Amino acid sequence: MNITIKRTVSAVTAVILSGIVLAACSRDTGNKIVIKGSTTVLPITQKAAEEYRKQNKVSITIEGSGSGNGIKALIDGTCSIANSSREMKEKELGTAKEKGIAVKEITVAYDMIVPVVNPANTVKNLTMDQLKGIYDGSIKNWKQVGGKDENIVVISRDTSSGTYEIWHEKVMKNTDVAKDALLQASNGAIVSAIAGNPKAIGYIGYGYIDKTVKALTVSGVEPTLDNGKSGKFPVSRKLYMYVDEKKITGESQKFIDYLLSPEGQKLVKEAGFISINQ
Repeated sequence: MNITIKRTVSAVTAVILSGIVLAACSRDTGNKIVIKGSTTVLPITQKAAEEYRKQNKVSITIEGSGSGNGIKALIDGTCSIANSSREMKEKELGTAKEKGIAVKEITVAYDMIVPVVNPANTVKNLTMDQLKGIYDGSIKNWKQVGGKDENIVVISRDTSSGTYEIWHEKVMKNTDVAKDALLQASNGAIVSAIAGNPKAIGYIGYGYIDKTVKALTVSGVEPTLDNGKSGKFPVSRKLYMYVDEKKITGESQKFIDYLLSPEGQKLVKEAGFISINQ
């Protein structure tokens, strides 16, 4: 996979882009755009914002703090574009409706949540049942799934993450991750943890895979662009931006239109994700 995403992204740290002013999160006015939410969608937003800024005089604030926090910010009126790696929940939609927010969902890319291990790990494939067993704690040793006789170090995203939500639904079947799992706040943090621990396993968005980790096949299906777009890969998903259709400014709408354009979707692929036009 030809992915070059830097792994220094923090889920709670504002991302500073060249020419883009980062300020306190508030609703966008005039030529100011405020974006908050998913760390998975963050690289796409970064890349698009950097290029968009070259063509437009606009201040763009981007913060990656998890899908749930981005959606909350949209509902609270503290940002106008919420990045999310999961669909909004019924409860969130209900709260938004109560506050008079006309939620609009925009699919900006496709993604896969890929289990990854250290390159020194000999395991190449895990079934969905094996993944669930590892994460619920019923499988504790790599030897149980064809690896070395070593304890498995389980690394998971925290519960504010949209990536966690999808993993919880599709892999865990809504059962809890083992209490001794190590929780990380971002995809990049998981990559770093896996790269430094031969016994560890984690899961990350497709766009974060690099040479420091080894992507596993799931039930024999490889995490390729085609398998992700078709949904053949067992843990595939859409990536979203949510807005308040009633209050979105022209500048924010222009940025979203740019991201959905052929030029913007080219940047999606360059960021290591799957274009909606793939």
